[in-house]
Amino acid sequence: MTQQAEKVGVVIVGHVDHGKSTLIGRLLHDTDSLMDGKLKEVQESCKRRNVPFEWSFLLDAFQAERDQAVTIDTTQIWFKSKKRPYVIIDAPGHREFLKNMISGAAFADAAILVVDAAEGVREQTKRHAYLLHLLGLKQVVVAINKMDAAGYNEKRFNDVKAEITAYLSGIDVVPRAILPIAAREGDNIAKKSDKMPWHKGLSLLEQLDAFSPAQPPVEKPLRFPVQDVYRFDERRIIVGRITSGVVRKGDVLTFSPSNRTATVVSIEKWNAPHEILSAQAGESVGITLDQPIYAARGDVASHADKTPMLTHDFRGNIFWLGKEPLRAGKRYKIKLATAEATVTVQSIDRVIDTGDLTRTEKDFVSANEMAMVTFHSRETIALDPFADNHETGRAVIIENQDVVGGGILNMDGLADLRLQRQAAQENLHAVDHLLTAGDRALRNGHRGMVAWLTGLSGAGKSTLAMRVEGALHAKGMQTYVLDGDNVRRGLNADLGFSAKDRSENIRRVGEVAALMADAGLIVITAFISPFVADRRSARAAAGEGFHEIHVKADLSTCEKRDPKGLYKKARSGKIAEFTGITSPYEPPETPELVVDTGGHDVDECVGMIVDHILKHARISAARNPQSARAES
Repeated sequence: MTQQAEKVGVVIVGHVDHGKSTLIGRLLHDTDSLMDGKLKEVQESCKRRNVPFEWSFLLDAFQAERDQAVTIDTTQIWFKSKKRPYVIIDAPGHREFLKNMISGAAFADAAILVVDAAEGVREQTKRHAYLLHLLGLKQVVVAINKMDAAGYNEKRFNDVKAEITAYLSGIDVVPRAILPIAAREGDNIAKKSDKMPWHKGLSLLEQLDAFSPAQPPVEKPLRFPVQDVYRFDERRIIVGRITSGVVRKGDVLTFSPSNRTATVVSIEKWNAPHEILSAQAGESVGITLDQPIYAARGDVASHADKTPMLTHDFRGNIFWLGKEPLRAGKRYKIKLATAEATVTVQSIDRVIDTGDLTRTEKDFVSANEMAMVTFHSRETIALDPFADNHETGRAVIIENQDVVGGGILNMDGLADLRLQRQAAQENLHAVDHLLTAGDRALRNGHRGMVAWLTGLSGAGKSTLAMRVEGALHAKGMQTYVLDGDNVRRGLNADLGFSAKDRSENIRRVGEVAALMADAGLIVITAFISPFVADRRSARAAAGEGFHEIHVKADLSTCEKRDPKGLYKKARSGKIAEFTGITSPYEPPETPELVVDTGGHDVDECVGMIVDHILKHARISAARNPQSARAES
């Protein structure tokens, strides 16, 4: 087995000033893992600055950290025992740095929980222990530090041991060992100390060597979260990291949540010397498929008989870090594997005090509290309960680009949409058309496509859509505009303007646009469609023929135009949930085209859109002799 395969990641946690960084510095020194001259450099720096030498200074790379005598970021440092290499993740103990600790512990195989022998179990000790429980770490050792300050007293050690054991048992964390150390003096770090002959167990390093590297869950069902899709030599390579299971050439995969299926034609690795027939959990690979189905970042590939659950509603056992309390009704972004979704807090089911583990009923969750929360997502989410799969069963919560919480997910008492979809699919049978998309393209002189115009109200979507349709019609192309007002009068006349109805409005338009594009038309849509999730659904319906065009204009420009007087009504409170005023607009992250109507006039914008459509939809005259004769 290679050194890389044997590496163990260890996160070190505990209350501030209980000696985490000192412990790491001592481990590095006592295992001869320091860079040459590093110890002398730090010692001389301390002498010049007239401050006492601290082992923690070996880790604190920033001058500000040395001045403050606290660690303010997550540090990863490598060291080696005689048995294996390690990467140690030094997680900060201060409240405002807990989110760094979460990101660090998420990649660890094991944990060291440091407790000060004099102070005993403190507030942050319990919080960090609870986080280790939420992150599912099973290999935990408790190091009761600063035994030198406690006179190496066995009774004091046993008292603190009993205190931490009582708390850990309440959260179902069973440490592999609880041992006494004195990090500053090196007692029981790399070797047994003769100052504590009453301790019959292992040293800390020996205990670490007794741990095992986390084995990728090969035996679990396949989960291959899509990270990106690359085009290479006319091939579409779907790339990502396999988090569980095995994928083989020839496997039929289902991509959730869309439920589209395709067969694996090849498995790709960079500079692979020979054909790859299979790949397993822990490997980052690319795959090619036998058909160009739409797959995007956030989709999860699996085998058809063991797909992840599909849902709009799920529960999270979360730890809250936000400055502002989590409240029912608020929206947040959630990251689950490679997927991102906008979710609403549907209910706060209970709040747990990590100090005494009591449960209370509250309508908010404050910083550093843990709670069971039910979330609702506008889009369908693919997930596994944490108990079934750790990687696809835990999530991070984001607000204003900042991590504000994280935790593990479950579906207790909630509906799994897989069952509904399976029942519906049993009575559906695809009908094969005698005409192919190529046949229609040759007759029309262009491929079918969807040009999806999105932007704020007043950005100019409808004006541009109608002008573009006229310009393309003049060139002999088959076109049609789907606009918000015309579909609301017929197709979607039964829908209101609630968040749910607005989402359904866009879903229906996306499906209709995809059918029209399949019939060979160039479909131009003009909808605000403010949410990424809804536009992603429309893209999934149309596949590769979908082109997202961001009609961009800042809010002040749109409000000045206000062609329908909607902004004025929204400002006066007559329109609730109005995009840009009381409801957010999520701009496209990677649109095929951006048209800035604030910086270009109408003709310029029309020209940009027409050029883009011609470039991607029109087929050459050589392939379409009938079109060539018409143009001559």
